[in-house]
Amino acid sequence: MKYSNIKGLEKPVSKLVFGTATPKLFAAVAPDAGEKEKEEAFALLDMVYEAGINTFDCAAHYGEEITGEWMEKRGIRDKCSVITKCAHPNKWRTRVNDFDILADAHDSLVKLRTDCIDIYMLHRDDHTVPVDTIVETLNRLYDEGKIKVFGGSNWTHTRIEEANEYAYKHSLKPFSVSSPNFGLARQVNDPWRCDAPLGDGCVTISGPENSDAREWYAKSGMAVFAYSSLARGLLSGLFKSSDPEGAKKIMDGPGITGYYSPDNIERLRRCEVLAEEKGVGVAQIALAWIFNQKFDVFALSSPVTGEQIAQNSRALDIRLSEKEIDMLDLK
Repeated sequence: MKYSNIKGLEKPVSKLVFGTATPKLFAAVAPDAGEKEKEEAFALLDMVYEAGINTFDCAAHYGEEITGEWMEKRGIRDKCSVITKCAHPNKWRTRVNDFDILADAHDSLVKLRTDCIDIYMLHRDDHTVPVDTIVETLNRLYDEGKIKVFGGSNWTHTRIEEANEYAYKHSLKPFSVSSPNFGLARQVNDPWRCDAPLGDGCVTISGPENSDAREWYAKSGMAVFAYSSLARGLLSGLFKSSDPEGAKKIMDGPGITGYYSPDNIERLRRCEVLAEEKGVGVAQIALAWIFNQKFDVFALSSPVTGEQIAQNSRALDIRLSEKEIDMLDLK
């Protein structure tokens, strides 16, 4: 495993981050869950942690309860970095406001069984809300010692820049992390738009149309936590580009909506070719493409076997040439 440092955190953060929105962890907190489901969830988290992954991505509506209980039972809270997110919209309101940000933070602290969240992010944005309200509220949580660093998930770089300009002018803490979609596959549609009818939707920095965003991250030095880094299974290697219909047996609805397209199937084919040349797996090539970018990026994924974790980890050691990077991205 490889690690990187983020200003404001005393612990190094693993370059591979475990995404807790995964079936085994959902099953452990279902109304009918028993000890068997909890044991299976703990076993998965144990396996991830033993592989060197010390950073866990949660949100107000997934991962917090079981991850918090697991860290407490194992006595390793001080060795783990936890990301969680707030202010996800519901069918009544966008929830990007001081009341919901604060309410979600206090709920998350209880569910995670901790007194401080390492990395706190707005899950979505609402452009109608002035950035001053948001920055002031996050700084209140920071000043109270309840969060260490903060940022936005699904925030555009221009909106982050606006927020940080306000922070700098008022001697406040700025956004220092961001979590957009990023990976080799281009996000062709908003995967979850039907689940978030209010406010702003998903933000991606993948694809040729978002090169300006990637350049901004390279210049700013802001850490990027890339979600759906393997396009929700499209670049996992679990099906072949020669059988594109096989994707529908592997991927879930949001994955098909967001990433299933002819150009992404071609990206998969090119990963297969390069993987064979280098004697590695398809997922390793897709992750290596991310880690060979010119900005500080962490990849979120949800492996479920030891072999998957080991393969993902090996991607950190693969070096790609500029020609290979461009070839994979259809340039």
